[in-house]
Amino acid sequence: MSASVILIKNVHLIDPSQSFSKAIDVLISGGIIKKIGKDLSDASARIIDADGLIGCPGFIDLHCHLRQPGFEHKETIASGSAAACRGGFTTICCMPNTNPALDNAGAIDYVMKTAASEAPQVNVLPVGCITKARAGKEIVEMSELAGAGCVAFSDDGSPVSSSRLMSLAMENAAGLGLPIIDHCEDLDLSEGGQLHDGWVAARLGMKGIPSAAEESAVARDIALAELTGARLHITHVSTRGAVELIRNARLKGLPLTADVTPHHLTLTEERVISRPDHAGAPLAYDTNAKVNPPLRTASDIEALILGLNDGTIDAIATDHAPHADEDKLCEFEIAASGISGFDTALGVLLTFLDGKIALDTLVACLTSGPARVLGIGASGAGTLKTSSPADMVLIDTKKVWMVEADAMLSKGKNTPYLGQQLKGMVAATLHRGELVYAGVPERISR
Repeated sequence: MSASVILIKNVHLIDPSQSFSKAIDVLISGGIIKKIGKDLSDASARIIDADGLIGCPGFIDLHCHLRQPGFEHKETIASGSAAACRGGFTTICCMPNTNPALDNAGAIDYVMKTAASEAPQVNVLPVGCITKARAGKEIVEMSELAGAGCVAFSDDGSPVSSSRLMSLAMENAAGLGLPIIDHCEDLDLSEGGQLHDGWVAARLGMKGIPSAAEESAVARDIALAELTGARLHITHVSTRGAVELIRNARLKGLPLTADVTPHHLTLTEERVISRPDHAGAPLAYDTNAKVNPPLRTASDIEALILGLNDGTIDAIATDHAPHADEDKLCEFEIAASGISGFDTALGVLLTFLDGKIALDTLVACLTSGPARVLGIGASGAGTLKTSSPADMVLIDTKKVWMVEADAMLSKGKNTPYLGQQLKGMVAATLHRGELVYAGVPERISR
């Protein structure tokens, strides 16, 4: 379902990059935004009736896992990209914890070529490793990876423990003009931990992961960023203390950015419990709620929401982490961490954060915010300015739907929102002027 010319009629357009919010028409031709205005017409155009829908730039995800190469039973670049389109994402940054890891130019090239041939409906931007094989021992050839097309560097779930190595990596990344995306975790403090170090962990008799494991690593990285002048991006922030550290660093003028996930914004540690204790039965647990960093407390959620509202946190990233059933249908202690997030991100945000975060702010954190983190706004990402690439999403904020495993496009069905009724979904996604997902085909003329 594609056309060279598309006219979107009567859409309420929200574009934070232009401080724009009004009902208008959008004409797309040749893959770009041709014209924005009232009462537009074009006899050759396919019409999308967007009356009652919100239109905004395509979403940009700073942190996802496509699993290819090496873990194609969990996800592929093609299947993950299909789920991303359904979720309204037109640009996604894939993390390097593949097998082999994305630690050389050939691996980066493989991802980019596979994406171009098997997933042309999204922009797939690879994130390269900081250290070889993500082992924390030896820095990769960063200039080689940058030349091959990586947009940032990260060892993701295997954070660099050596301050000396991280300092060197930051210096190199700064020289290349690319950010370091860091999963902040002191592995000594978190070792053996399964969930947040709180009352749920104590009740279940499991070792907890303290907030200090994140906060001490955030503090170290901020100090190193100040020392080296690097662009540091702290991903999936989860604690009140981490938000405060980031806020204070930004007040000092450090080039520091951060993101938070939908699940950390909406779920607490209690979600790990799948049913209440009764008649002396032991508490059960839900491995779909096991994630790293772990789900925290209501107080942490309050701080994260404030961080989005006051600009301390720049972006919302899914940390889309699909797993096969066998990775989750097992004992909690050996279950894999991660939530499959593409299919549900928008609905979760609109449902749980209604009245807590303005729609314009949510859109900014999914579009212009992440574009600014990556420094790709100049290329037209995260904006609907005239002549920019026509990456766009239409949203039905009133549509009520149920999260069902069979309906998810990701191979990973591992989500704690299964069976949850959500309000708000993607009605259509356009990438480079082509309709790549149509949730409401009855609104589209032929």
